[in-house]
Amino acid sequence: MDKPKKLRLFSGTSNPELTQAICNHIDMPLGNIYVQRFSDGEVFLQFEETIRGLDVFLVQSTSAPANDNLMELLVAIDAAKRASARHICAVIPYFGYARQDRKSAGRTPISAKLVADILQAAGVTRILTMDLHATQIQGFFNIPVDNIFAAPLFAQDIETHNDLNDITVVSPDVGGVVRARALAKKLHADIAIVDKRRPAPNVAKVMNIIGDIENRHCILIDDMVDTAGTLCNAVEALLERGASKVTAYATHGVLSGPAAERLSQSNLSELVVTDSIKQPQQIIDTGKVRILSIASLMGEAIKRIYDARSISSLYE
Repeated sequence: MDKPKKLRLFSGTSNPELTQAICNHIDMPLGNIYVQRFSDGEVFLQFEETIRGLDVFLVQSTSAPANDNLMELLVAIDAAKRASARHICAVIPYFGYARQDRKSAGRTPISAKLVADILQAAGVTRILTMDLHATQIQGFFNIPVDNIFAAPLFAQDIETHNDLNDITVVSPDVGGVVRARALAKKLHADIAIVDKRRPAPNVAKVMNIIGDIENRHCILIDDMVDTAGTLCNAVEALLERGASKVTAYATHGVLSGPAAERLSQSNLSELVVTDSIKQPQQIIDTGKVRILSIASLMGEAIKRIYDARSISSLYE
């Protein structure tokens, strides 16, 4: 890198292992920051080195506990601004509240827009994230937003571990067809769609399978898996309709609530997620989850932002 002394990376507490891996990839030390929580839950932090005039990258997923991690990021942004950082980029591998991107009913909030407003009010000058649940969230910001994709990472992993002549890429719902089609194009594979309806939040009922999946290894692709209800229902529906095997790929392993139990009891062959969210031991213990690192993708994006080079070429 041409000007390494002007770039500093700092980690929040949500996923310090990922930040360290990013630092290792771009060959620079992790910045020193002190984070403390008072007994009532208030966040206090301090940069333990000068950042005046520097480009500061703050890495923090707003995953569970979502509100605590979001508030910690906001406090870090404010501290960096008051310490005279030149630019402040919030690196948010998993952008929480992204599912609340529109008014789905009367008298409901657009929480993703609220989070965007709060981040900008705190003083952030750029956002780097991955696989936003709704890409239009970029329009909620009046600052640059770089939304990179895990699809190239998934495509490479699928090519390494599978016979490409035997696979069909499956979208778990109609809304994910664009994502599934993009991956299928990279793999030169067929596509199928799981048609479902959702009677209540986090409750999904599979209705039909569109496409030929008989005796095929189905690769389910999604941006996130939360309680794993949709995923496990889709797996059973695909197997009942003749699929030989089902593997799932999701960028963000939210995996909350009954997810661990559902995965343990499902006929899913494997769930592959990235390390955008740090996984608790109970998820690892299911034996169904494999984790791919996004450190190289994030590291390359950070270098290109700093050097004012194209980011889109990372995933085109």
